[in-house]
Formats: sequence, C-alpha cells, structure tokens
Amino acid sequence: MSPLSDRPGIRVRGEVGEVTRPSWERALTELSRRHQDVSYLELSEVVFVDVAGVTALAVTAMELADGRFVIEAPPPQLSRVLELFWPDLDRIEVTSR
Repeated sequence: MSPLSDRPGIRVRGEVGEVTRPSWERALTELSRRHQDVSYLELSEVVFVDVAGVTALAVTAMELADGRFVIEAPPPQLSRVLELFWPDLDRIEVTSR
C-alpha cells in the first residue's frame, strides 16, 4: 500500500485476505482519519479481496462523517460483495477508471 501522489487516497497491490487484512484495516483507518469529502482507493493491481476485507471497507465508509470513498478498478468480487450485502451504501462509489 502506498499513498496516491495526485489525489487523497491509497494504491493497493496484491491480495486482501487473512494474512494481509490487518494492514488493509490499518490503511483504511488512517485514510478515514485524513478523509475530507472524497478519498480514493486505487485497486487495479489487487487480484482478490475476501469478504472480511470488503466488510472492513464498508464499515469504514459507513463511519465517515461525510463524503465518500471512490474505489478505482477493483477486482470483480469486491463489487459483487458490496452489491450483495450493502446495495444502498452511497458512501462507496466504484469506478473502472
């Protein structure tokens, strides 16, 4: 995970699963602390996010005081899990970028 240079947010690579989830959750917590209106998560190099990782994202987004997360180029299962469990969560916008 690394900060984006051109907008507020982070770039993530690899997988979000049992081993990497603590880092993912710390990164989401830090991003939410610095959040102002819109924060970006660039996920084009992420190959997999497990259900617990998507849950951490959804819970973090629901706890934002205002604004939203824009998820760029996520792996397909992330969008499917969001649609299945949080279909009306307007704090997360998924884009193909």
